[in-house]
Amino acid sequence: MRFGVLGPVEVHDDAGTVIALPAPRQRALLAMLALDAGRIVGHARLLDGLYDEPPAGAANALQSQVSRLRRTIPGLVVEHHPAGYRLAAGPSEVDAQLCVELLDAGRGAEALKLWRGTALADVDAPFAADARRRLRELLITCALSGGTADDLREILVEDPLREDVRAALMRALHRDGHQAEALEVFERGRALLADELGVDPSPGLAAAHLEVLRAQAPHRGVPAQLTSFIGRDDDLRRVTKWLQENRLVTLIGPGGTGKTRLAVEVAHREPGEVAFVDLSATTDVARALLDGVGVREASLLSAGAVGGEDRLLAALAARDVLLIVDNCEHVIDDAARVLGAVLAACPDVRVLATSREPLGITGETLSPVTALDDDAATRLFLDRAQAVKPGFTAEHEVIADVCRRLDGIALAIELAAARVRSLPLAEIAVRLDDRFRLLSKGSRTAAPRHRTLHAVVEWSWHLLTAAERDLAARYTVFHGSASLRAATEVTESDVDVLTSLVDKSLVEVVEDRYRMLDTIREFCASYAPDLAERHARWFLELAQQAEPHLRAHEQIEWLTRLKDDHDNLVAAVTWATAHNVDLALELVAALATYYWCRGLRTEAALQAEAVLHACGETAPHGREQEYALCLLIAWPVATGDQTARIRQADGLLATLDAPPRYPIMTMMWGMALGAPEDESEIWHRRNRLLGTDPWSVALAIVGDGLVKRMEGDPLAGAELLKEGAAAFGLAGDRWGAALAFNQLSEIALAAGDTADALAYIERARQLLDELGATEDTAEVVAGRAHANLAAGDLAAAKTDFDLALTLARRAGAQVVQAGAHLGLAELARLTGDYADARSHCDQAWELTPGGWYGPDEMRCHIALERGRVAKDSGDREQAREHFEDALQRAARQRNLVTETAVRAELDALSAP
Repeated sequence: MRFGVLGPVEVHDDAGTVIALPAPRQRALLAMLALDAGRIVGHARLLDGLYDEPPAGAANALQSQVSRLRRTIPGLVVEHHPAGYRLAAGPSEVDAQLCVELLDAGRGAEALKLWRGTALADVDAPFAADARRRLRELLITCALSGGTADDLREILVEDPLREDVRAALMRALHRDGHQAEALEVFERGRALLADELGVDPSPGLAAAHLEVLRAQAPHRGVPAQLTSFIGRDDDLRRVTKWLQENRLVTLIGPGGTGKTRLAVEVAHREPGEVAFVDLSATTDVARALLDGVGVREASLLSAGAVGGEDRLLAALAARDVLLIVDNCEHVIDDAARVLGAVLAACPDVRVLATSREPLGITGETLSPVTALDDDAATRLFLDRAQAVKPGFTAEHEVIADVCRRLDGIALAIELAAARVRSLPLAEIAVRLDDRFRLLSKGSRTAAPRHRTLHAVVEWSWHLLTAAERDLAARYTVFHGSASLRAATEVTESDVDVLTSLVDKSLVEVVEDRYRMLDTIREFCASYAPDLAERHARWFLELAQQAEPHLRAHEQIEWLTRLKDDHDNLVAAVTWATAHNVDLALELVAALATYYWCRGLRTEAALQAEAVLHACGETAPHGREQEYALCLLIAWPVATGDQTARIRQADGLLATLDAPPRYPIMTMMWGMALGAPEDESEIWHRRNRLLGTDPWSVALAIVGDGLVKRMEGDPLAGAELLKEGAAAFGLAGDRWGAALAFNQLSEIALAAGDTADALAYIERARQLLDELGATEDTAEVVAGRAHANLAAGDLAAAKTDFDLALTLARRAGAQVVQAGAHLGLAELARLTGDYADARSHCDQAWELTPGGWYGPDEMRCHIALERGRVAKDSGDREQAREHFEDALQRAARQRNLVTETAVRAELDALSAP
């Protein structure tokens, strides 16, 4: 969901459809919440902002406005807190906050595109005037950062005394070749300042005037361009600004990202003298620079009498010139030495260099030229495709996906776009797995190294040392990114060689992670040794090292470590499943706690199911624990009757005489078997398998609480669950504590205490938010929906059920989706929409495989709800069939709470 305040107030749902807000006060309320999205807005501030004089019963009036707003916008999440209300939305979902983020990132042109007119244009409320003034300043900042001459001119019409805007407009007009108009803008401003304020132009405006007055100096060797410049407007402004503040700026990045094109555009906009020098075809840097600045040697003899570098320094000593020095990488040492001498001896010379690695000169400012973002890449693709095939159109997301797979590399995108003349876009997308063959036809006028994607990467490859080539090839074993430790240990390489690859733009560094672009990775992989097993074993050791910390106070730190390496962990499991099932079993078992704490149970289940299929129906010798754990993990995606698998896992665990290596196995085993009878064989086995570590002790307490609840003693269950939540808190496990709080909320809800239920749910949600556990958060949101339903807030319940369904779909969690559908079925039944209720029950049933504890328990609840729908709609016989089905399932699970509820429904049917 997206919210707009930079123009009339508007809301877009997840599908992009605009939701109408006809009520003025609803627009005002949403605007106030959106401007502080993610933060609590106090009751008093909301009332003062909405009403000139707050009405009697102001708190109730505000609550009513919020309720009406939720009903008007399906899926809107406005949370109530003791201090006020909070719109649950991230910065990227509110245009004003996204605008600030883009500005902070130096992407002013994109920020300006978010504006649709006057901010809060359709809001008439006490808060609006001040808010509009603040947003007006934001608009001006956008225009100054990334606006065109037309944008700045519009601002100046409303704020003619803004000298910063006037100066920016003058510079923009001058860059566009309208020098006379720029001077007219200055004269009008000077006269206005004198007439209105009695002052002269500020130093900033006067400086802009002097810049425009400078004569247009010669531009030597700057290539004319045959295509439009797309996607680097913010880079262009940043580099231009840096060149005003620094004497050496180097554009660095992998081949094909657009460093040369960006440098050319900077050159075209430079008002002073410019000399463009391409070093790609030379080994004599000084001679190339002499030619570039227009200095010719009279004869070979004179060149011997006065060295080329001395002649260069003499020629530039008194020149105010910008040198654009392109393709420094293959003569990097000489380029650094000569340009260093020029900068030291010639104070008015500035240098803009392009290179795949830094020059390493003191005072050098580096400007990385990175991948194009999705929007810029898509615009570039469309522009180049329409040039070769007029009228070409395609879905934005399809083009964006192609561009992402090409790493946002400008040259790769242009080469791919050129293929639409002969290939459908879908076929291009399919062939990207062999991108070097696909993108093998470029412009005949381009330099050989820029004619094909393969040639671009090959040029960089040949500039590497033998050690660098070896590491680049070995590095392709990683997926996504890698830590410094992983990068050096898995590849058995030196840190200095890795940093050299970073310097040469073969590897990127994002914070403390190292990443190779897929395009470069594919090229280097053809030279790589087989390190897949070494990679898998290294990440097995990491997972084993992390597992105990995931159940302790270092939980968040270690979850983050594993999350950063998620792609590598998945790749390790995938490779091992196909090549070494013993290793695959070890990996899945070691990662079980990680997947559970992150709420990725469905993803873990798919991996476990694949490993079981690779192993066959018998556990490999010595891997019985790991095999049993795979059986327990796989249930969310298992189909058909899983009784045999339960018995097999139980049988493998029966051979253990001590707690398992991974304590989470005991929890999953308990979930699979349900509540054991006291003093039964399973009861004794459970106690034997429970460890004495703090986490296992907390698990035992929570397990006992769940059993008490299922046996029909909720008060005793609640006391144990509270004790268990505290024990998990002392152990450091947020997930276990959240589990206990979620169960406490269900007990409170069953007792009719919706306030306590919501409080417990909020505590669980906060803990799960810290873990980033999407699947578990979906369950908790569904619980909140049930609490809102019990409290009579049907609109809030509908919002939460829809949100839970969305979160569960994102996580691929079918059982959780089924629970959300079941809640929507109950809501539809209560509002008399029996057809919709039956539809949601059917969808829940289809999403829930039978024969396994979790899914079968869900089917028990679905059967119960189907019975209630049939009863309320007047079909008593159908209701009885569903209730009897639910009763059988509840008895199998030994769930006395559900069994009691079903018997009550059957008794009610039997009553006269």
